[in-house]
Amino acid sequence: MPDKMSIWSLVVNASFVVQLVMLVLLLASFISWVMIFQRHFILRQAQIKLRLFEDRFWSGMDLSQLFREVNQEPDTDAGAENVFRAGIKEFTRLNQQSGVDPDAVMDGAQRSMRVALAREEEKLEMHLPFLATVGSTSPYVGLFGTVWGIMNSFRGLANVHQATLASVAPGISEALIATAIGLFAAIPAVIAYNRFSAKTEALMNSYETFADEFSGVLHRRVHASN
Repeated sequence: MPDKMSIWSLVVNASFVVQLVMLVLLLASFISWVMIFQRHFILRQAQIKLRLFEDRFWSGMDLSQLFREVNQEPDTDAGAENVFRAGIKEFTRLNQQSGVDPDAVMDGAQRSMRVALAREEEKLEMHLPFLATVGSTSPYVGLFGTVWGIMNSFRGLANVHQATLASVAPGISEALIATAIGLFAAIPAVIAYNRFSAKTEALMNSYETFADEFSGVLHRRVHASN
């Protein structure tokens, strides 16, 4: 009995449909953990690079000098730097044209920064929909495997003259394993999704605040030169 009721034996002896459900859930869980570690590293690096760039920006360095430095060795994973580079590039291009209204210069720079912000949001939110999908659907997929396994157990009772707990226990146990694996896949995915969504929102708020502050600096600069 211990052999027959071991976890591995129950998985190996499960029906094909239940085994398929378990395999799908384990694969989803593995991919989720890969994405969780990847997102954790990317968001942590984004927070560090944000602080480092803001320190450089507010250090009093000339904007043209800062632009030349970041343009020589651009860091495409630094969100605030990407916003700065997009804004200053468009600002410089429009400001160098004769007869361009200062408000048009500012509109162009702000439009470029909005595009850069949208791209940063896309990068930060990458893989989050997958985690949300795993978190919301895995319990139901596991439940499907459980229902299927229990259904097979009761169908097997039709061929048994005397139904006992021992005759249905293995089938019900293997079915419940599918639910357990579904929860094992879903719980970390849900926790990670909520945590990373909050971090992404905080980073985007910081980027937008930086863009607003940078717009103020450019606004003063364009009106001072006109």
